[in-house]
Amino acid sequence: MSAVVGTQARRGRAEEVRRLLPQPLLVAVIVVLLVVVLAPVVYMVLASVNSDLGVASGEIWPRELNLDNYLKVWSTVELGRGLANSVIICGAVAVVCSFVSVSMAYVLVRFAFRGRVTILRGLLGLQSIPGTLMLLPVFVLFASASTLLGIPTIGTRWAVFVTYLTFALPFSTWVMVTYVRGLPRELEEAARIDGASSWRVLTRIIVPLSWPGIVVSAIFAFLLGWNDVLFASVMTNQDTRTAAVALQVFGATQETGALPLYGQMMAASLICAVPVVVLYLVFQRYLVGGLTAGGVK
Repeated sequence: MSAVVGTQARRGRAEEVRRLLPQPLLVAVIVVLLVVVLAPVVYMVLASVNSDLGVASGEIWPRELNLDNYLKVWSTVELGRGLANSVIICGAVAVVCSFVSVSMAYVLVRFAFRGRVTILRGLLGLQSIPGTLMLLPVFVLFASASTLLGIPTIGTRWAVFVTYLTFALPFSTWVMVTYVRGLPRELEEAARIDGASSWRVLTRIIVPLSWPGIVVSAIFAFLLGWNDVLFASVMTNQDTRTAAVALQVFGATQETGALPLYGQMMAASLICAVPVVVLYLVFQRYLVGGLTAGGVK
């Protein structure tokens, strides 16, 4: 029954789109969007299997396939270490941020206390602060902490983890606040009648029902660290640099060369994009539900 209802709903949405745009115009718009999105990706794929001289001369279609770029890049760019650091740091940020944000959202939505509205407004206001303005204060803060505590901070993975977690938590918490508001209170009240504590309500009811929102928060936190170059280039060293910084360093070293290694640069970029694409494909169903949650009251 639910499958039939879902099919009818999809057909209804498709008919609404056709009424808004004529069929030929709709096809033309879709083709243009696909070309705009896929053209750079196709060029990167072709350039990654082409010779450096062919890319430099403007060839789009390679004369012969050169798959050596995907093998050489692991030693030239030190991509393996960068990917490992990115996965460790960003994965930890995603897991911690998602579960901390759902806990904070549960407290902010379900409990009334002084300063609650101020915290919610602060979470929203923090999104307007550009990250570039926080680079110097964050660096000075960690450098001062290293001097006071006598432990290394700059150049360590945990310093980058704390930095990314700080910037990811406000948005993730706001997403979870919107999601938790849409959850039915009757389930929590029934659990309270059965003697469940607040912790049990959170772990047994709120978290299982909030998986779409949790996935959105986790993916946002993961991408924030995965795509970052500014903070990672300052807070890491050669052993702890992320994949994005490794690509930046590799690209900078090619500027002074006679013939840049275009093929390896494109191959490294595609390899770094694979985890993000896989992440979206695996959690696409949760992303749609999490991003649209709270849109209808």
